[in-house]
Amino acid sequence: MEEGDGLRQRRPIRPQVITDDTLVQETHSTSTYSGKVFRATFTCLALSLLIPSLAALCFLESPIEPHSLSYQVPPLMTGVLEPNLKLRKAERLYEGQLVGPESLANIGDVLFTGTADGQILKIEDDQIHTIARLGRPPCGTRDNEPNCGRPLGLRVGPNGTLFVADAYQGIFEVNPTTGAVVQLVSSTTPVQGKKMSFVNDLAVTSDGRKIYFTDSSSKWQRRDYGYLAMEGTDDGRLLEYDTLTKEVKVLMGGLRFANGVQLSPAEDFVLVAETTMARVRRYYVSGLTKGGVDTFVDNLPGFPDNIRPSSSGGYWVAMSAVRLNPGFSMLDFLADKPWIKKIVFKIFSQETVMKFVPRYSLVLELGEKGSYKRSFHDPNGEVVTFISEAHEHDGYLYLGSFRSPFVCKLNLKDV
Repeated sequence: MEEGDGLRQRRPIRPQVITDDTLVQETHSTSTYSGKVFRATFTCLALSLLIPSLAALCFLESPIEPHSLSYQVPPLMTGVLEPNLKLRKAERLYEGQLVGPESLANIGDVLFTGTADGQILKIEDDQIHTIARLGRPPCGTRDNEPNCGRPLGLRVGPNGTLFVADAYQGIFEVNPTTGAVVQLVSSTTPVQGKKMSFVNDLAVTSDGRKIYFTDSSSKWQRRDYGYLAMEGTDDGRLLEYDTLTKEVKVLMGGLRFANGVQLSPAEDFVLVAETTMARVRRYYVSGLTKGGVDTFVDNLPGFPDNIRPSSSGGYWVAMSAVRLNPGFSMLDFLADKPWIKKIVFKIFSQETVMKFVPRYSLVLELGEKGSYKRSFHDPNGEVVTFISEAHEHDGYLYLGSFRSPFVCKLNLKDV
């Protein structure tokens, strides 16, 4: 090949012309590549966090073994149940001077209550006095609550003494004048092979012979009431103590969170709040139906706590949480989804979960046969909060609470 031929075959080097289109293409190419790198990095990071989290959820133990429960659709909040602001007419008393006045009782115009720090208090002429302690200090935290004691149900007996249900220790009789304390039933003594872990409320016959009381659970203590409610444990019981024979026997078992107790005016039956099931059960203690059990009222608009007599011959029922319809009830939603409840309690503490329960206060008055008569509301709990009991005395409704630092007083003439 000649030199001329070789020269003719070489291609001339052409200068590259850079245009706006070229820059756009290069920028788009670089952007696409960077986006792919970012997405790949983000995906790897997400998986590196998600996979261990899922593995932890699988292997972590849940503190509860939830039961699958079935509820009816809550009653419509219409008619007697129509939401109102009547509880906001209540007056807060002794705010900041006591904590958690769960249950209330009167001897004349002197008011008695038990508080979260283990004290039995007497309130006379607006002065608060400690008359007894059922446990021993220190008090004030979840860990020392079993030793401190937690007075719950409180009643006045026929001889003018107080009968008290302590969640951790049992049933006591307290002299309101001297402060002398006598333990009648000890929680450390099993009843029919089961221990009492959560003694809750009590009622006393007019002659003082029998005391009917509830043990909410043989598994969960009062400080774990959130676990008890969410698990749906069916180990609650209604018990009877005979003050003469000193015998304790089981009247009803299989209750889900046995709570408030109330004798009928004729003392022929005992009402028991079954909190988790949003209903009130009835046990007949005398007459032709003695020993029989039925449901006094079912599908309540809330989860009942204590039950107390009303001056009309009916009953006041305090609701610890509500089932709004229309509205949303977390406990209703989770009732038949035990797997979700297990996951929730793997992630969150019971205190955190309970914060999602709306602060809606509700008191319901039932007729002598269980019909709805009146309802008093405080949406969002602006005045009355964490209500546990409605105690009627001399034309007023005194409202107890399991955690609020006050007692509320409502003039029934105002509502």
